[in-house]
Amino acid sequence: MAFTDELDKLDELHRRGALSDEEFARAKARLLDGQPAAPQGPAIAALNALRRSTSDRWIGGVCGGLGRATGVESWVWRLLFAVLFFCGGVGLVLYVLMWIIVPTE
Repeated sequence: MAFTDELDKLDELHRRGALSDEEFARAKARLLDGQPAAPQGPAIAALNALRRSTSDRWIGGVCGGLGRATGVESWVWRLLFAVLFFCGGVGLVLYVLMWIIVPTE
C-alpha cells in the first residue's frame, strides 16, 4: 500500500468515527515517522512466513511448510496429522483448512 493510500485510509477511518482524535494522531505520527503500523513479534513473523511447500509434499505441502517454518522434520507433522485423524477426524479437518488457507511458496 502506498504512503498516500495509508494516509487516506487513516483519514477515512477518522471521519467515520472508527478512530478517535488521539488514535488518529498517533497512527499518523507513526506513519510519518516511518514506523510499522503494528509491532510484530517472532510468533506473528513466523505465522506470516508460513507457506505450503512445493518440494516437500505428499498431498498439499502443508506438513512440508510447517516443517520448514518450525524447524521440525516434516515426517513429525505428518505423523501428528495422522494421529489426529484417528481422534475423530480432527487431523483431516485441520489439514484441509490449512491447505485452503496457507498460501503456496
